[in-house]
Amino acid sequence: MRGILAEYIVASAVGKVNDYRTEWDAYDIETEEGIKIEVKSDAYLQSWKQKELSRISFSIRPTKGWDSTTDTYSSEVVRQSHVYVFCVLKHTVQETLDPLDMEQWQFFVLGTKKLTASVGNQKSISLSRLESLNPIITSYEELHREIRGLELES
Repeated sequence: MRGILAEYIVASAVGKVNDYRTEWDAYDIETEEGIKIEVKSDAYLQSWKQKELSRISFSIRPTKGWDSTTDTYSSEVVRQSHVYVFCVLKHTVQETLDPLDMEQWQFFVLGTKKLTASVGNQKSISLSRLESLNPIITSYEELHREIRGLELES
């Protein structure tokens, strides 16, 4: 459920909460400016009992994009978005965890071109490796501005 919530959080930050989301589309969100966003999420805390905090990692597997309007797949295996937003539910105390509190999240914004140039066809990325790529680390309030600014630079 965290992944769906993270998509909603990013969609709300970019003003796209009223759009219908097709589950298997090539990317998660498209902004009014036409920026295609892939949202990934992870958390240190899980819903089950843990002996230690989870290690953060994200799936970044290139795919054949599916178009729901034509029910066809692209022939090319690539990362389909312009921008990745990696959402980390960073809070580490189970008793006070509140996924609706935006202060408990951290957002990492990285252009897809930079990600692909750095990791090629790699299927997953750890938080430490992601941080080594110098993503924009931002708050919920600044997320849309940072996404727009990143896309304008590429």
